[in-house]
Amino acid sequence: MGNKRILVTGGGGFLGSYLCEKLLEAGNEVICVDNLFTGSKRNIFHLMGNPRFEFLRHDVTFPLYVEVDEIYNLACPASPIHYQKNPVQTVKTCVHGAINMLGLAKRVGAKILQSSTSEVYGDPSVHPQVEEYWGNVNPVGLRSCYDEGKRCAETLFHAYWLQTKLPIKIVRIFNTYGPRMHPNDGRVVSNFILQALQNQDITIYGEGNQTRSFCYRDDLVDAMMRMMATGSDVTGPVNIGNPGEFTILQLAEMVIELTGSKSKIVKRPLPADDPRQRKPDISKAKALLGWEPSTPLREGLTKTIAYFDQLLKEDPEY
Repeated sequence: MGNKRILVTGGGGFLGSYLCEKLLEAGNEVICVDNLFTGSKRNIFHLMGNPRFEFLRHDVTFPLYVEVDEIYNLACPASPIHYQKNPVQTVKTCVHGAINMLGLAKRVGAKILQSSTSEVYGDPSVHPQVEEYWGNVNPVGLRSCYDEGKRCAETLFHAYWLQTKLPIKIVRIFNTYGPRMHPNDGRVVSNFILQALQNQDITIYGEGNQTRSFCYRDDLVDAMMRMMATGSDVTGPVNIGNPGEFTILQLAEMVIELTGSKSKIVKRPLPADDPRQRKPDISKAKALLGWEPSTPLREGLTKTIAYFDQLLKEDPEY
């Protein structure tokens, strides 16, 4: 497991930083690459003193020349607020980033994993979503810079595998939450927790009956590492997420309960292209990786609330 040189792009992010941590714990050398557009040095500060850890401030839309055994390509803003702020850069990060990392993997003979997304399914007409479903995506909508960027990245990975037999891995990540989430990323879990901790109104859209499945960070990173460890015949895509389905209203009520908040729930109109349902079919992950999530939502939320509570105490500006 250990003694590899591993590159993690987007390693300063919420998931990337925890992945770096787990890879170091397993005895590997880790090169963390991030341009800090949405990642943060705060997330990796505790790793800086480790002699097997290296931080490189770099944008993956430009080529990178390093010697590594494995590459985890996580670089890309992943929340609508961030990826819609600069849609051109989002597409470039998805597409040029994939081209550059695949080129690097081919040059040095590295195994490479692409963190794709459940957004490739768009607003799904199939429920729960299976990997064989091709999706229902608007190519010219507000979210298409991310959705289509990630779909194109999957195409690039698959093309490299078809043409050169490069050992690729594609995982499609469903809603994930946990400590180190960006506080201002507009995601439902971080929004609700921050609003509840500050006794502000909790905003839900529509009646709050749209469903999401929430996978805790530790479970998700475990699945990514298991995927990387599979043989070259397993390329994916493989769904990774928690099939436990909750409505947004249920989530809001649970967060209010766990924080002991005085927040009230306020309803607003639904935004454009917001998927009504999200739930992974994880049969493949179970069969190929021997994986399924083990952290109940209540337990994961409790840990995430403690993280944000501490963050607010350290930096009330959040």
